[in-house]
Amino acid sequence: MATFALLVAAAAVAAQQSSLAPTTTTLDFSVTSSLPVSSQLSIQTSIQATSVLESISASVSDEPASTVTASESASSSAEPQLQSPAPSIPITQYTFEPFPTPSQASVPGVFVETDPLDPPPVDAPVIPDFAPAWATAYAKAKKLISTFTLEEKVNVTTGVGWMNGLCVGNIPAVKDWPGLCLEDAPLGIRFADYVTSFPTGVNTAATFNRRLIRLRGLFMGREFVGKGVNIALGPMMNLGRVAQGGRNWEGFGADPYLAGEASYETILGMQEGGVQACAKHIIANEQEHKRTTSSSNLDDRTQHEIYGHPFLRSVMAGVTSVMCSYNQVNGTYACENDKVLNDLLKREYGFQGFAMSDWQATHSTISAITGLDMTMPGDVTFNSGDSYFGANLTAYVQNGTIPESRLDDMATRIIAGWYLLKQDSEDYPATNFNAFHPDDEATNKHIDVQAEGVDRLVRDIGAASTVLLKNKGNVLPLRKPRSLVLVGSDAGPGRHGPNAVADHGGVDGVLASGWGSGTANFTYLVSPLEAIQRRARKDHTSMSWFLDDWDLARAGNVVIGKTAALVFVNSDSGEQYITVDGNEGDRKNLTAWNNGDNLILAVAAQNNNTIVITHSVGPLIVEPWIDHPNVTAVLWAGVAGTETGNAIKDVLYGDWNPSGRLPYTIAKKVEDYSAQLVLGGGGDQDILALPYNEGLEIDYRHFDAKNITPRFEFGFGLSYTKFSYGNLEIERVPNQDGTQVDLEEAWEQGKPSPHGQGSSAALWLHRPAFRVSFHVKNTGKLFGGDIPQLYVNFPKSSGEPPSVLRGFTNVELLPGQSKRLDIMLSRYDLSVWDTVGQGWRKPEGDIRVSVGASSRDIRVKGRIPV
Repeated sequence: MATFALLVAAAAVAAQQSSLAPTTTTLDFSVTSSLPVSSQLSIQTSIQATSVLESISASVSDEPASTVTASESASSSAEPQLQSPAPSIPITQYTFEPFPTPSQASVPGVFVETDPLDPPPVDAPVIPDFAPAWATAYAKAKKLISTFTLEEKVNVTTGVGWMNGLCVGNIPAVKDWPGLCLEDAPLGIRFADYVTSFPTGVNTAATFNRRLIRLRGLFMGREFVGKGVNIALGPMMNLGRVAQGGRNWEGFGADPYLAGEASYETILGMQEGGVQACAKHIIANEQEHKRTTSSSNLDDRTQHEIYGHPFLRSVMAGVTSVMCSYNQVNGTYACENDKVLNDLLKREYGFQGFAMSDWQATHSTISAITGLDMTMPGDVTFNSGDSYFGANLTAYVQNGTIPESRLDDMATRIIAGWYLLKQDSEDYPATNFNAFHPDDEATNKHIDVQAEGVDRLVRDIGAASTVLLKNKGNVLPLRKPRSLVLVGSDAGPGRHGPNAVADHGGVDGVLASGWGSGTANFTYLVSPLEAIQRRARKDHTSMSWFLDDWDLARAGNVVIGKTAALVFVNSDSGEQYITVDGNEGDRKNLTAWNNGDNLILAVAAQNNNTIVITHSVGPLIVEPWIDHPNVTAVLWAGVAGTETGNAIKDVLYGDWNPSGRLPYTIAKKVEDYSAQLVLGGGGDQDILALPYNEGLEIDYRHFDAKNITPRFEFGFGLSYTKFSYGNLEIERVPNQDGTQVDLEEAWEQGKPSPHGQGSSAALWLHRPAFRVSFHVKNTGKLFGGDIPQLYVNFPKSSGEPPSVLRGFTNVELLPGQSKRLDIMLSRYDLSVWDTVGQGWRKPEGDIRVSVGASSRDIRVKGRIPV
């Protein structure tokens, strides 16, 4: 276990903090060993403090989650609360012991030795064992850095500075080692040409389809490799806790299990494609307002069960890097948070890769002690010419403040990821684009990395993620309508092309992505207008359009007498550094943009077959128009990437029977959500408190616990056909290899799991323990797909919400066809976090399961035989 012994007297700490807090304003950015070093830094006494964690701040409360969660959940107040700035980490001499490597041996057919370039197939009932591949990569990395000088090892950990390389982040070459290119974004390659802008994370999650999620990761990974990128800065897995959260669309929705499975499959796919993935942003980074000067305050149980889960699944997928977030976590910045980076990530999850900062999120040189391995982009602030690592890290190692063994660990972790993905191959492409100077012909080779079939994949994900919310009288699918009219600017192309605004910071035409660093340029963008017009011509349909959102009188007039009127509306959001129409990343409200609600009502007043198509980054309040008798159908298209027009056409005409499901709840009013956007706050140095008082009750869990009726529940989605469920059975999966039987028996007795290296990722905890099987039958008249969802109903005494998602699958059936499906449950799936025992524990009482078509449409039920 890694340990950091703090050797300093309290008086010495106070003296050092007053004069030697980590600052680099007088230092050169370049790494050098000739910096003046204060004699105070070498002070050492025999008094030993307990640990960095205990002496600085307790990052996560040990209070049981029930004190602030399921039994006393309340909406987060929008009233700003300020708290004191985080205390400085003491500058003194530390010792370091590397974390031990995992010791669990592979088990044939259960825990399978895996090369990241050849992961198990989707839905294979095995857990990949990446330990042997990591061990080989570590050995190679250690051998390589043994030839590096102190300064060269520091260079491996320190970016070259903002805009000082070809990529958004760059680690310099050292001797024959070529360095690293780090590049956004979670949906494609930012700032590059001839690339694909894939469907967003939230749309990918809405498919509830592991095969499509894996393929997206694979195709995306191959594109990054083709451009010579070593580390792709994604996926993003922060949760949609706040419905207005600016970057929700980058992530995988509002449920930790869904986000965890989507993260897992995405990473397996990306790294199979050859690029290193980066799980971000650890942890509790759910709103943009004051993101660098806010503290997400949450209890231990909530952190483990909700916000940490996607990162645990990422580690189990073999991810090579994790990015820490801008915000504080319980009063300590995430990028120097010992509890988060060392205790949770590297010890409890057994993470063997490296932790990097978000851009400008490093706050001290001592963050190397509390778990940070790489600082990005290298400088303290953009173009500041100094660094918390670089020369400062060199000096801290030279004077004994930071052990060189810790620096070796940092460099080893970083280079091991390079070896793990076999990026040392002579065939691995050199970086061939220039993120900041795309018109520089000397550095941008304009390599086309769009593979055969990628357009079809993007289109299929777009269609599979489109959610049918309403279909009155089965007006959809369209059947060669006599006449159509498309209304709203979102139906058409942008007036100035698809990339008119940097990082898509504005809405012009059809919305296919949010804004910010999580975007990629559109090589092309298919609008609904052009896709539907091609089909209309094939059907000899008379088609017209009106793309003005504000001339309501004319909008109403043009739809009179048409067979159907398709109204397109949208809602956008993004990252904090861009403000669009007063939306500082986060959305100001949950209404449709550009007069959308009024536009729908104006059309519905004049046409009795008004079909609404919504491109939205997240939930909207649809109450002004959803029950209008002339609004006959609603398609929720999300933000689906470059093929969005074709995807909508496919669903409208029944070429794709809708199978998308909501990855979040659509409420009747904003106040119904358990957490609200917290605004206000003081100056740049004031810390805005973000209380996660709802605890475990995020999204649908809150609606269920408080008996609030949503407009559309989590997991909801209609089809053009119908499905029935039946014959549910639950049986134990026997442990035929006898591995860790004692731990399984202890779990049966209600004892918490051991707390140690890799304990939350232990084989016995995650291997299949119960098989839930049931029949699904297509009772309708059309071929279609269904998404059965499994929810666990814990005993009330457990403090859990009434239902929690713990499984899903997808099935495609012909009319009259039925199929028996299996969903496996692990002991982890049936456990709660014990804050006293610091482990995963089976709660006392009956554990039941419900399987159905959404969180509130339950078809069959059963009880776990424990």
